[in-house]
Amino acid sequence: MIRNILALIAILAAANASSAEPQSIVLASTTSVEASGLLANILPQFTARSGIMVNVVAQGTGKAIDTVRRGDADLLLVHDPEAEQHFMDEGHGLTRRQIAWNDFIIVGPSADPAHVKGGNDSVAALKAIAASQAPFVSRGDNSGTNAAELRLWKIAGRTPDMLNKEKWYRDIGGGMGQALNAASAIDAYTLSDRGTWLSFNNKRSLIVAVEGDPRLLNRYDVIELSPQKHAGAKLAAAKMFADWLVSPEGQQAIGAYQVNSQKLFNPSADSPK
Repeated sequence: MIRNILALIAILAAANASSAEPQSIVLASTTSVEASGLLANILPQFTARSGIMVNVVAQGTGKAIDTVRRGDADLLLVHDPEAEQHFMDEGHGLTRRQIAWNDFIIVGPSADPAHVKGGNDSVAALKAIAASQAPFVSRGDNSGTNAAELRLWKIAGRTPDMLNKEKWYRDIGGGMGQALNAASAIDAYTLSDRGTWLSFNNKRSLIVAVEGDPRLLNRYDVIELSPQKHAGAKLAAAKMFADWLVSPEGQQAIGAYQVNSQKLFNPSADSPK
């Protein structure tokens, strides 16, 4: 009898300990919101408010979407509108809401061998880079940034097959930080999101060469998962974080984040771009 009572007490103690553990979710996120430092800045604010821990898996958008498709994450935060729409059309997503925007920029060596510095036409700049055969670094990782770059090259008349035959075009298959490091090392041009650029410390001779083109707009969306396809995900806790990101408190936290007195992301939940 005493042994049974002791066993029951042990079971109840284990249950209470389990319920006392902080709840957590896995966020599959684009690398730019992680590499820029935004998530490290805002996640403690959400956790303090909700008690929910957010574990981040930072990948290029394509890989982040695949991670969610496999059921290995509870929420998605990415920046490739075409890939996101395909994900929604497949029935994986329940809601898709824009949380912020910034822009892409073309950075390159201060010597500017392609003579594009100061321009605001990204396609004309890519044509000039190709004509001069100046080194260009591509992430080549199926990320949102890589997708944006390839869309611009397509407008400029260059397909991936054509580009990969060129010696001046360097496909590194890596993240934004790796691409910037490579561009810095070999004095090359590359396309970067502004947030990662502003927080990047190894600029060396790199400068912003092209900016201000409407085609360089960079939108970030949070996508909640469909319970029909992702019943095992922690959908309620994930919804709390998604709701917080678009709430006045979350939007203020996003907009307040700065590096070297410069804002990296513009909150846009109330007025999506």
